Amino acid sequence: MAAVTQTRSAGILPAGETAPDFVLKDQSGREVRLSDFRGRTVVLFFYPKASSMGCTAEACQFRDSYQDFSDAGADVIGISSDSVGEQNTFAQRNRLPYTLLSDPGEVVHKQFGVLRSFGGLLKGRATFIIGPDGVVRHSFQTINATAHMAPALKVVQSLASSTK
Repeated sequence: MAAVTQTRSAGILPAGETAPDFVLKDQSGREVRLSDFRGRTVVLFFYPKASSMGCTAEACQFRDSYQDFSDAGADVIGISSDSVGEQNTFAQRNRLPYTLLSDPGEVVHKQFGVLRSFGGLLKGRATFIIGPDGVVRHSFQTINATAHMAPALKVVQSLASSTK
């Protein structure tokens, strides 16, 4: 069960707002809080369905660039409404080195404004770059599964170079 500290009414959480804290279980069943990552940049990406073709492509892009994100001081976290077991299978099957979180009631999806599109047929897909202070630095949403990693990496690298 996610701990709700803030709710969204319409649209994804924009840059400049503080990211709501939450608690979800990761692919190993451990509770993870967003606030556990305070002091580091976080790339938080929401994807519709573990092991689907588009989500696998997206997750593997983040996997393949994981070292670049890490070198820029960012942690990558993926969230979907899949169960802990499905997240675990997805992570192992695709050798995903980052945290996957299970949001079965889509409570955190709603907090971040990641809602279903096209009359509720498609689950939301969005990415948020959260600064070390917990403030959203960049957010974007598109149904294109392979359009999230590259812009996220560009923003993270820009943030890293501006703090040097």
